[in-house]
Amino acid sequence: MIPFKLTDELIEQIQQLIADKKNANLRLMMKEFHYADIAEIAEELTKDEATYLIKLLDSEKTSDILAEMDEDLRESILKNLSTKEIAGELEELDTDDAADIVSELPKDIVQEVISEIEDREHAKDIVDLLRYDEDTAGGLMAKELVKVKENWNVLTCVKEMRTQAESVTRVHSIYVVDDDDKLKGRLSLKDLLTTSTKTHIKDVYIAKVDYVNVNEKAEEVAKIMSKYDLEAIPVVDEIGRLVGRITIDDIVDVIKEEADKDYQLAAGITQDVEADDSIIELTRARLPWLFLGLIGGIGAFVIMEGFEKVLAQGYAILFLFTPLIAAMAGNVGVQSSAIIVQGLANDDLKGSINKRLVKEMFLATLNGLILAIFLLLFVWLWTKEPQLALAISISLVAVIIVAGLIGTFVPLFLDKRGIDPAIATGPFITTSNDIFGILIYFWIAKLVLGI
Repeated sequence: MIPFKLTDELIEQIQQLIADKKNANLRLMMKEFHYADIAEIAEELTKDEATYLIKLLDSEKTSDILAEMDEDLRESILKNLSTKEIAGELEELDTDDAADIVSELPKDIVQEVISEIEDREHAKDIVDLLRYDEDTAGGLMAKELVKVKENWNVLTCVKEMRTQAESVTRVHSIYVVDDDDKLKGRLSLKDLLTTSTKTHIKDVYIAKVDYVNVNEKAEEVAKIMSKYDLEAIPVVDEIGRLVGRITIDDIVDVIKEEADKDYQLAAGITQDVEADDSIIELTRARLPWLFLGLIGGIGAFVIMEGFEKVLAQGYAILFLFTPLIAAMAGNVGVQSSAIIVQGLANDDLKGSINKRLVKEMFLATLNGLILAIFLLLFVWLWTKEPQLALAISISLVAVIIVAGLIGTFVPLFLDKRGIDPAIATGPFITTSNDIFGILIYFWIAKLVLGI
């Protein structure tokens, strides 16, 4: 398969076909594209053009296109569809994707859309999923799955599986339940094919099966599926009944969203925004941390102003090294916090906080000494003042150690308090280390130089 490439020429060609109402040619062209590619194309069209394209194609394909496209564009397109047309799209989707779209609809039309769905069992499953928080396993799961009863024989099992599989896009696993629908285990396809048709399922199923509760956080589900390399995982309710399954495609979306959120937090953006959002929305997301940076800058100014005597006694060169000290403090802090945040995200951190801090102190000391030797030689050769060079170099070692400890402690502390530690890799850690770095720098320099 040739990789899809979106070009200006392709968009212009599609726009021309839409303008000329050459529907047959447009349908023929769209047959060549995957639904994810068409979603990407739609996002480059105007809202009217994208709506025209969706209405032109069959629901079997447009339902997947709608599920794949940007939420804002999907919302605009759905506003131009009738409740019956929306219901037709939902009928073609798995229940988890359908529930996601329904949750975005205006509340005043949700009931009408649900009532227009002809498959009442499908409609019931969608409504059932709407009661779960979107950030939980219940909010991620789909109702479509293949399950068999433990007291069935193999022949009955195969017949029932054929019926159930018609509504499942892809069969990842066969789950075994009792008469109360409580999850008992999973069934190997190989065992099913090599076992006598009269054998009961309870005699051949595998009792060991990984599962999650409907209230499990999405991030925890992602960790479990990633750890055990699962393509799908069953979901049970509070009393152990099998109520759905989560597939790897949904978990990939969770991981991506979490990575995007952490990246934005690390960059000092407090809200979930995109490049195409309005100036007001982007300002709201960026301003809080920019304001913190401003406060930090004022704090640094106040600290430096308190060391005016140093400047007056002929050590003005110390002020020339403040950008270097501040930069090193910020860089070391971000490096340390980034490693800790990554470890927390992957559940790789072992041992106590004290042990982690001791390790970081030794690491920072080693790095600081290596850098300080180079800086000592440079300042000495440049200024011909060994005592000044020693003061700046000692300050650098101290600043790096403190920055490393802060960068390690803060994300661990935030995680213990239930706060996303990714916040500690951005302006928060940089600003705090800048302030502490400058304070330590001038205090040590003043002490060494006897000012």
